[in-house]
Amino acid sequence: MSESRKIEFPGHSGEMLAARLDLPDGTPKAFALFAHCFTCSKDIFAASRIAAELSAEGIAVLRFDFTGLGASEGEFANTNFSSNVQDLLEAVAYLEKEHEAPAILIGHSLGGAAVLAAAPHVEGAKAIVTIGAPSDAEHVAHNFGAKLDEIAKDGEADVELAGRTFKIKKQFLDDIAGQNVLDAVKGMKKALLVCHAPMDETVGVKNATDIFVAAKHPKSFLSLDSADHLLRKKSDSIYAARCIAAWAARYIGAIDDSAAPKPLPDGQVVVEETGTGQFIQSVQVGAHVLTADEPASVGGDNTGPAPYDYLLAGLGACTSMTLRMYANRKRLPLDKVSVLLSHTKIHADDCADCETKEGKIDEITREITITGDLDDDQRARLLEIADKCPVHRTLEREVKVRTALVA
Repeated sequence: MSESRKIEFPGHSGEMLAARLDLPDGTPKAFALFAHCFTCSKDIFAASRIAAELSAEGIAVLRFDFTGLGASEGEFANTNFSSNVQDLLEAVAYLEKEHEAPAILIGHSLGGAAVLAAAPHVEGAKAIVTIGAPSDAEHVAHNFGAKLDEIAKDGEADVELAGRTFKIKKQFLDDIAGQNVLDAVKGMKKALLVCHAPMDETVGVKNATDIFVAAKHPKSFLSLDSADHLLRKKSDSIYAARCIAAWAARYIGAIDDSAAPKPLPDGQVVVEETGTGQFIQSVQVGAHVLTADEPASVGGDNTGPAPYDYLLAGLGACTSMTLRMYANRKRLPLDKVSVLLSHTKIHADDCADCETKEGKIDEITREITITGDLDDDQRARLLEIADKCPVHRTLEREVKVRTALVA
């Protein structure tokens, strides 16, 4: 059974920080460190849900309260962005001493900016995840509204955030003004997943764009669709958690090959929804796993070829293979075959050699390029052979598709 332990460790100022370590059943495949959003705590639903999902995947997660927040000691008013980064590095030191260095760093909102700033200093970290993170630490100052003038004038002011009152000092504003998160991103040299909701009203999605553009590959973007900034909706937190777990496994070597689908018998194909997008499908052919999707123009995520693309690919591959087999058998000097295909629908009455005379029909255009020291007769014969490709014949014959509901 998985286990969640309450622990504590000293923060940047020596005061104790409250934390929770979520451990999976058995030896962890890796450790992750989670940094919560500005004025939040380690127990916010998004943090606990992500920790639970990663734990289920065999990854241990340490989440903690920054100095002066949640159950941690210290005065929030004396903290700033730099101290948050230092607290993060103290959490890294705790894991290194008691367990092992975190391979995954996850940060939510300002915690995401802190993770980006800390990442270059965490040698063992391989995968970095941000959730609704600002590209500039100074973005948080927008939360202070009309209190900014009072802070500048009096050196401090009480600011109400999420129904609670916090004392914000001028040193906090001075500190965030001197930060450059994007410089850290440019020099990070680690895999990055940027998670952001396009309609996030607290931290606009342009921040995600800035972070993504600044980062070097490998980098990925996950749209959180209609989620709010704090991922309050349970389904949004679960979706983000599962995607993060799947993505991170690639970079920490935690993918369990034993869980890979068993090869199918020849001639069988299985297509299943992945649950990670509007139309994204997992396509298993034998031992091969592919992805099918629709382009963004029709509401898809464009993560893989569309169904008609696979149809054209099948015809193109069959055409090229058929020409190669014929050329090898006849010892023709064929160097290379290339097939360009396209699909469209046309009015039947525009097709002089079609049997169908009403409505629309499908038209596939196939352009074949062959190179080699071939004479005109050989080239003409290869063109004839192209029409004998088995997939071509199947498409031009009567085809019956028999469908049964098995569950």
